[in-house]
Amino acid sequence: MLFEHYYQQIRRKQKVDAFMWSAMFMVLYLISGHFAEFSLGQIIHNAPAFFDYILDTVPNLSWDVLFAGRDEAGHAVPGSLIYWGYRLPIQLPLLWETLNVAMAATLVSSIIAIILAFLAAGNGYAPPSVRMGVRAFVAFLRTMPELAWAVMFVMAYGVGTFPGFVALALHTVGSLTKLFYESIETVSDKPIRGLTAAGASPLQRVRFAFWPQVKPIVLSYVFLRFEINFRSSTILGLVGAGGIGQELMTNISLGRNDQVSMTLLLIILVVALIDMLSGFLRKQVISGEIK
Repeated sequence: MLFEHYYQQIRRKQKVDAFMWSAMFMVLYLISGHFAEFSLGQIIHNAPAFFDYILDTVPNLSWDVLFAGRDEAGHAVPGSLIYWGYRLPIQLPLLWETLNVAMAATLVSSIIAIILAFLAAGNGYAPPSVRMGVRAFVAFLRTMPELAWAVMFVMAYGVGTFPGFVALALHTVGSLTKLFYESIETVSDKPIRGLTAAGASPLQRVRFAFWPQVKPIVLSYVFLRFEINFRSSTILGLVGAGGIGQELMTNISLGRNDQVSMTLLLIILVVALIDMLSGFLRKQVISGEIK
């Protein structure tokens, strides 16, 4: 009887908590939707125009000439895959450029973020003033969106990939540092106490107690951030930060709708490949296959 009474009491408390949290989230949703001018009716009303544009980007391919080459004059046959992909010699190098910008920004930022994370962790060995200073600095870096950083650096350094690289790197440092130091603060202190009793220095404790515990999590976050940076780098191209995003913006501005779909298809394919590769590598690291 006592157990049944206790069980019913806990169930009632869980139902009340669930109702209270659901009501609070609903109120927040309604308030934020009001200020964001969210309108379901407007979405439904303008949906046909959105789908019309999507249909405009679908290329006019013809099965009869789908795999046709070029005609006698050397021109691509309309309706063929070659005709649809006539800008691939321009788009593929830009895609490769975007991929390299995302990779470089991720690698540089990850190294910096790991160092800053050990300085910012509450169970680290940095003085409180240094810890709070690092946390405030990385909070500022991640508060500024990549797009805002890119606009400022484009204004300062001109159009190109360098502004995109710096914008991604700064925001990535801010984001990864927070994720890393929160992971460091969750490690078990038993290996740390053991090394401390053995007379290990703070650097040795970081190397042999902290790092082995956080390495799989750190690498998982790095792979995830690489995916995010590639997606972000395509957006940064819209403001002149180079890469495939700039090609996408040019195609939209000039009304080359078939090339908009080609550019989006290339981006989707690369993102899917990165997602599969990073997922495979994360599993290998977590399982211990990759040391």
